[in-house]
Amino acid sequence: MGDIREAVPGDRLATVLRPVRAGNGFEEALEQILQVIRLGLVPEGGRLPAERELAERLGVSRVTLRDVLKVLQDEGLLESRRGRYGGTFVTQRTALGGGGAQGELRRRIAKVDLVDTLRFREVLEVGAAGLCAEEGLAEEQAGRLREALAATRDAPLADYRRCDTMLHLTLVELSGSPTLATRYAAVRATVNDLLDCIPLLVRNLEHSQQQHTALVEAVLEGDADTAREVMREHCVGTAALLRGFLA
Repeated sequence: MGDIREAVPGDRLATVLRPVRAGNGFEEALEQILQVIRLGLVPEGGRLPAERELAERLGVSRVTLRDVLKVLQDEGLLESRRGRYGGTFVTQRTALGGGGAQGELRRRIAKVDLVDTLRFREVLEVGAAGLCAEEGLAEEQAGRLREALAATRDAPLADYRRCDTMLHLTLVELSGSPTLATRYAAVRATVNDLLDCIPLLVRNLEHSQQQHTALVEAVLEGDADTAREVMREHCVGTAALLRGFLA
């Protein structure tokens, strides 16, 4: 296993990081880096790509990028370190449990249309599961999906949600639609905010793992109907849990 401080592979970041539009460089760059953090694309203690690479990916100046990073450092989401092994690191997500940060998270999700968000997530994921099963996966793609499933199975409780996100993102990316992957990354970041406000329930996670396994098996076997149905049930279960705690 590689050093957790290493930057996440570029292909995964490409799902989220893209050139911003003129006029809103700071705001859009801030939004995208927040998505990277909220999706767990860089894990706790992990290092973001170098400033030059981030600035190039986002299409902003180094000055604008540094302003963005400073805001996130001030919020306790990032930490800057100097020296040979320095860089910008993601702080522990448990910091979100603090009073101010948790209050801000609660205020943010209060503006979320829960029903619409969960319905949109279901449409995207059910569609992606069907596409992957119908089109079939190359050997390397199937290997990626199996590895993502294994990571959720082996994950410690504290890291489960991040690995769960990686599995779902992998499946959507393998559907072959960059637009779908980008839209899903955005809605998944919102779903992760919602999940951060409810407890981890071991029984629910065990059920989710059973569904994950059935889903991956259906995709690899090319059974599109089963893949869509398992994904639909999975999304409906998560939606019920979120509505129960948050509605």
